[in-house]
Amino acid sequence: MLQGVLCGASRSSIRLVAGVALLSASFIAYGAQTATPSAPQNNAPAANQQPMTKQQAKELFRSVDEILGFVSSDTKLPIEHAVKRKLISRDQVNRYLKEKFDEDEGAKRMERSEIVLKKFGMLDRDFHLRTFLLSLLTEQIAGFYDNKTKTVNLLDWIEPDEQKPVLAHELTHALQDQKVDLTKWSDVSLPSTSHNVQEDNHHLQVDEADTARTAVAEGQAMAVFVDYTLRSSGKTIADAPDLADKLKEQVTDTGGSPVMARAPLLLQESLLFPYGDGLSFEQAILLKAGKEAAFGGVLANPPSSSFEIMHPDAYMAHAPVPVIRLPDIHPLLDPEYTPYDIGVMGELDVRILAELFGGREIATALAPEWNGGVYYAAQRKSAVTQAEKESTASIGLLYYSRWKNTDSARSFLRVYAAQIPRKYSNVVERKKDETDDTELVYSTNEGDVLISRVGDGVFIGEGFNLTLARKLRDTIVSVQPEGPMQQAAMPMLEPAFSMSHILASFGAVSESSLQRYTSRGAK
Repeated sequence: MLQGVLCGASRSSIRLVAGVALLSASFIAYGAQTATPSAPQNNAPAANQQPMTKQQAKELFRSVDEILGFVSSDTKLPIEHAVKRKLISRDQVNRYLKEKFDEDEGAKRMERSEIVLKKFGMLDRDFHLRTFLLSLLTEQIAGFYDNKTKTVNLLDWIEPDEQKPVLAHELTHALQDQKVDLTKWSDVSLPSTSHNVQEDNHHLQVDEADTARTAVAEGQAMAVFVDYTLRSSGKTIADAPDLADKLKEQVTDTGGSPVMARAPLLLQESLLFPYGDGLSFEQAILLKAGKEAAFGGVLANPPSSSFEIMHPDAYMAHAPVPVIRLPDIHPLLDPEYTPYDIGVMGELDVRILAELFGGREIATALAPEWNGGVYYAAQRKSAVTQAEKESTASIGLLYYSRWKNTDSARSFLRVYAAQIPRKYSNVVERKKDETDDTELVYSTNEGDVLISRVGDGVFIGEGFNLTLARKLRDTIVSVQPEGPMQQAAMPMLEPAFSMSHILASFGAVSESSLQRYTSRGAK
């Protein structure tokens, strides 16, 4: 979810690459000799930087075919046809980005879903997501491939030699596009809110698919980026098992990006995930199964969840992905609420949430104990004005998670409960309303909050009155199986949804160079 919410129903056609890619290139060249990361640099161009000369532009255009040949050889993806290329100015890029944010359906969904992230406490109430993303992208962009126009866009203010590693990344997307049609392959998110139990569970089955596919696309492009940068040494990412981890460490240092350094943890993690974790996933497939499996094979049979990206061995072993079933809760909500949002809370989401609420050490311990999670948001029908609809007070939120053992469930409950006073005002614990030590009940300025552990599961209801929250909890818990979780089913090219998603829907977010700037990688 937390990624999916950011992904949107209509994925943007562009795949952006940020200045982190250039940083990565310098790290690889430097680290290949010293194994010590170089300091991050801000790659935003100086205000007085001059556009490249005609001769430089000619050289850059000529290099496209040469680099495309390298990419094809490195990935075993065939070149079906030449790739169009275009030189554009910084003003043109900024104008294009703003138009995409204004027109793209993903942007509209992002604005709608922002309220859910705020209700969770993942974003501050006064945070403006669109404004932030525009600032970040215009600061960091270093090139992009547009899979709708089939064009690689070259930037006229960056030196050709600095753009060539980025081109290797972007031209990987071009060959992916020729192989599977990235527009259809990447966008598997369901376009609308579900209104019945069948639609609810369809959403949950495919919810994290966009997140996983973005990580595949970026992980492959990052692997080629690394190989191109190392080409003079004769080595590749497959020859350096520890290089991916070192690059991830470099990418998560946001010192080179003033905008990213100010970003909420959710955005830093979600934006960089496809690059860092995607690269680690790709490297694992390369080492165990070879290039054909790591590139064409994964494109043909992509993972369906952040769990598989974070655990490539589970993907290769076809291990079941935990997916929680949601019963029909619409009759319980219908008198007062209308459906607003639904999604999976995957392992990545839990890692982000646990780190934000409890710190990195707790997140590192808790995330691997995740065993499935789902959230559902409904909006009060009494919210009629725009201001009322944009307020988190209009949202009722439930979140049900499963854990591999009872101790982990207890730990997560304590971590989450400790944040209630941070999220709301006028918080009062109502001990007299708590049935036993497995329940916590609060009054807040936005309504009741129920946090309840049932075995290895934790139910959280925020904004629903206590009676309704308990009915929702009991209904959800009653349909959960006692045995192993089911496998997420992801039919090829069928719609899907997930939170790395709103961010990923902008290609921008989804493709920002060896960063986890769209989560941890670079283009």
